[in-house]
Amino acid sequence: MRAAIYPGGGKPITIETLADPEPGPGEVLLRVERCGICGTDVSMTKGQTWDYAPGQFGHEYAGEVVALGKGVERLKVGARAAVIPALGCGHCPACDAGDNPIICASPHAALGGFSEYVAIPEAVAFPLPETLSVSDGALIEPLAVGLYSMRRSGLAKGETVLVLGGGTVALYAIYWARRMGARRIVAASRSNRRRDLCLQMGADAFVTFGDDEMAEAMDALGGLPDVVIEAVGVEGMLDKAVLHARPYGRVISLGFCTHPDPVLPAMASYKCVTVQFLVGYTPEEFRYIADEFDKGHVDPATILTRTVPLDALPAVMAELRGPNEDTKVHVSLPG
Repeated sequence: MRAAIYPGGGKPITIETLADPEPGPGEVLLRVERCGICGTDVSMTKGQTWDYAPGQFGHEYAGEVVALGKGVERLKVGARAAVIPALGCGHCPACDAGDNPIICASPHAALGGFSEYVAIPEAVAFPLPETLSVSDGALIEPLAVGLYSMRRSGLAKGETVLVLGGGTVALYAIYWARRMGARRIVAASRSNRRRDLCLQMGADAFVTFGDDEMAEAMDALGGLPDVVIEAVGVEGMLDKAVLHARPYGRVISLGFCTHPDPVLPAMASYKCVTVQFLVGYTPEEFRYIADEFDKGHVDPATILTRTVPLDALPAVMAELRGPNEDTKVHVSLPG
């Protein structure tokens, strides 16, 4: 099979030919058909402090089950499935507290979405309804990030939300905030490039960062927001989120900034703001989205800007590190 390999240390990604994997006991062999390029893929292949381990990667993927390992009972050959890219151990404090496999102390990783085949535990494969395509299936992982964050924010029907950012995570936070009954939603970003997408996903208004952003956001929301979602991930955004929050408001950090990001504690204290850092999701989010994907106010696939073959992945990753017009890029496999 052909697979994308990250050598580590910021070295260029290569497409290599590897032996086809075989499913072990309790595993299925998935022929990958679509895998999304995540912002994490772009940032964690630069050779910086937070860097992927060398090897196969890709975690937003879906495909068809083509072989079964011994003991597999739930899935059948021919089933199409989306994959949650980690399986929790089930008995560590993180698993006991919230069933989030991404923060499990000893997770079984199920990466390799930029490969033609992967052997994965049956438990991480979620069957797709007939109404969904494999392209839809490859969007379930980022959709789950948005759903998990809005659920953990405690968003109540009728509350107001400010989303900082216009990328995939921000757009899906807007999507779920609208579905969960937010009264007003405002998106804010450094440019107008994704204004229309933010509005299409469910935002009531869009503002650009600058001297007037706070007044404009308050005017559109009818006051300071109950919940602020930080989905940019660069220095200065966490402090900006606290600045925007109302007294006793909640700030949810999803940007996954890998550099120190100072916050002025006095300002946060005088607002009694709660700041929560989140990553990942639970299997329940995956199940829910698979069932509810096509029942929303807008098609989540609207954010998909292009689909490229596997051979193009190294060049496209390089493009995404600079100025670009993409929101979500999918890799089509084989191809």
